[in-house]
Amino acid sequence: MEWVALLLFLSVIVVLLAGFPVAFTLGGTALIFAGVGVLTGEFNGALLSGLPNRVFGIMNNETLVAVPLFVFMGVTLERARIAEELLETLSGLFGSLRGGLGISVTLVGMLLAASTGIVGATVVTMGLLSLPTMLRRGYSAEISAGTICASGTLGQIIPPSIILVMLGDVMTSAYQQAQLEMGIFSPKTVSVGDLFAGALIPGLLLVLLYVVYLLGVAFFRPNAMPAHERGPDDNVTVLQVLRALLPPLILIFAVLGSILLGVATPTEAAGIGAMGALLLAMLRRQLNLVRLQEVMRSTLRISSMVFLILIGASFFSLVFRGYGGDDGVRAILEALPGGVIGAVLVVMLVMFLLGFVLDFIEITFVVVPIVGPVLLAMGLDPVWLGIMIAINLQTSFLTPPFGFALFYLRGVAPPEVTTPQIYRGVIPFVAIQVFALLLLAIFPDLVTWLPNRIYGE
Repeated sequence: MEWVALLLFLSVIVVLLAGFPVAFTLGGTALIFAGVGVLTGEFNGALLSGLPNRVFGIMNNETLVAVPLFVFMGVTLERARIAEELLETLSGLFGSLRGGLGISVTLVGMLLAASTGIVGATVVTMGLLSLPTMLRRGYSAEISAGTICASGTLGQIIPPSIILVMLGDVMTSAYQQAQLEMGIFSPKTVSVGDLFAGALIPGLLLVLLYVVYLLGVAFFRPNAMPAHERGPDDNVTVLQVLRALLPPLILIFAVLGSILLGVATPTEAAGIGAMGALLLAMLRRQLNLVRLQEVMRSTLRISSMVFLILIGASFFSLVFRGYGGDDGVRAILEALPGGVIGAVLVVMLVMFLLGFVLDFIEITFVVVPIVGPVLLAMGLDPVWLGIMIAINLQTSFLTPPFGFALFYLRGVAPPEVTTPQIYRGVIPFVAIQVFALLLLAIFPDLVTWLPNRIYGE
């Protein structure tokens, strides 16, 4: 009955494209297929008794507690106007250099990614703050839009990223399942901390590649990124730089450093980050009762969406496996020419295309549990595979015509910036992303060296 599992997967995508809510689509479509299967005798109804245990497991999953805490941290920092002060300071510092404003936007995007981890909020914030400034200083619309979209999606890969938290939980289950299928009954584990450590070098590599590209454009096409003549109000003091940079850097080190040094679990570090963001907003006098209520509502709304999707995805995967879908996927991937390389390429291509129509949350909770155990049973490193998936999804977020980041920016861009200009602007950054994926495929140590060094594996 593997063809029924494939039909279930395709039906979910069709219903999602019709505009129905993700969580209810996953659970509802799976329930319909399970009901029809029970009535026709093709589905074992006893499997559905495992659903309460799955929901209870989600409720008791300590790792996933980090999700609302990191969301709270990101939303609070967004409301505290951290991005605005960072951009003003770095623009004053680098703005007189040719291409300096573009580099400032990239660096601010990197810091916001490490502080918030929320892609949509970062792209919208950067679009509102920096796009008018870049256009006013003579930057081409293409370069401006591409830089903002690319730097805004760094939240996908630079820790503490929310997607890495969710991906870490999913990869843990997939890795244990793969080892059990291989006959290893004392399986190793992979943690969110492993993924955070593995993502550091690739994330910084992407930032470096972005900056090199911008410097190249500034050198070969100076009219596209003119230098800014520094005025008397543009001077930046050392105190201003320290005031803008130190608080977010201290917060990033407190969160990320505590995880990498083994002082705190990701959930505990998320609590530190949430409290640190709250204190930072209070010290900057950016937090009153009304704004705190807005932060709490936004955190509740985003967190509820994530966990509802996770519950729906658990129901979907239960029914998908009940129809033998995991065996069908394994048979397809093992039959592909090229062995492991061919299987990885096909999975990455499918995920890239799904990234046009599905959010990273759906792909993480629905697709990764299906293909992850199969790929990991072929001998792939779970940290390397997780980071490749994260960067691949980040790339699909950027790719025209359906990349989510493009829609976020289109929603806040002024009318004079056209959609084709946004598309043209991101294409070089998509090429950079693909180049980075190739580098990580050829040199997997770029991902695995730091986790092995820290955790001594």
